[in-house]
Amino acid sequence: MRANSIIKAVFGAGIAGAVALGAMSAQSAEQNAPNIFPPWQHGFNNDATDRGFEFTVPQVDNLADFHGSVTDPKLVLYVGGNYFFAMAPLVHQFEQAHPEFKGRIYWETLPPGLLVHQIKAHGVVTSGNMTWTAKPDAYFAGLVAVKRLVDDGTLAGPPVPYVKNTLTIMVPKDNPGHVSGLADLGRAGLRIAMPNPEFEGVARQIKASLKKAGGAALEKEVYETKVANGGTILTHIHHRQTPLFLMQGHVDAGVTWLSEAMFQEQVGNPITNVVIPTDQNTTATYAGAMVKGVAHPEAAKMWLDFIRSPSALKIFEKYGFTPA
Repeated sequence: MRANSIIKAVFGAGIAGAVALGAMSAQSAEQNAPNIFPPWQHGFNNDATDRGFEFTVPQVDNLADFHGSVTDPKLVLYVGGNYFFAMAPLVHQFEQAHPEFKGRIYWETLPPGLLVHQIKAHGVVTSGNMTWTAKPDAYFAGLVAVKRLVDDGTLAGPPVPYVKNTLTIMVPKDNPGHVSGLADLGRAGLRIAMPNPEFEGVARQIKASLKKAGGAALEKEVYETKVANGGTILTHIHHRQTPLFLMQGHVDAGVTWLSEAMFQEQVGNPITNVVIPTDQNTTATYAGAMVKGVAHPEAAKMWLDFIRSPSALKIFEKYGFTPA
């Protein structure tokens, strides 16, 4: 499948799907938890200084994973969506040290696999009825994925590791499914949201943890049997869809990165998490690298240096990340 077809399918299924599911319970959801629909940071994740006419309608008309202005940016970042919530304070910290970048940074926080499709599409992306071009200067994902892209010539090495993250089970605040561990995810009748392995790299770590907890049988139950019978919903953008589906009552649990659950709790959404023990958990190392043939190589180097600095690591630590 061509890259633009994949992107079109993802946005058609992911964004339109979330809207369709949201419409089922929009009235009650808005009455009980008015902040459940993204974007969850009320414009804070936008580096543009001149925002002109502001028009955002959560659930209906928003571009939650695209940030800033595409008009003559001085730095374009493609960041795996696992830490979309940390980007605003990171950008703010970077701009304090380099004020010449104020209002001139654009970034995307789609799943890493989708960002690769956009790289191969020369930075062109379509969401809904809008098409624009934002060619990346640097790309950030799991270390394994970054190394692979360096090897195939997409990225210019070397990879720059900066933080680590672990998995958790995200559940609604009252844990109606009484989930106590990974083994429960195979239970009949428990509705779960899981990242789609085709689009989201975290699925690889989740499958490894499922095998640790219940062998190949548990992995098959979660990612094959329950997908077939409707017990597992595969997401396209798990860092948005999993918490939203939980708050809407469409699912009872979903495996995400610990940082994502911590963010939801910190902003006051009715989300909590069930800890996965160390012997069943899987740790990922995040890394970045410059994209080949970029427009702003010096800016990319500056960000890659910054991302592993003490000031950046301090921000990451607020969300449960640890230094690489």
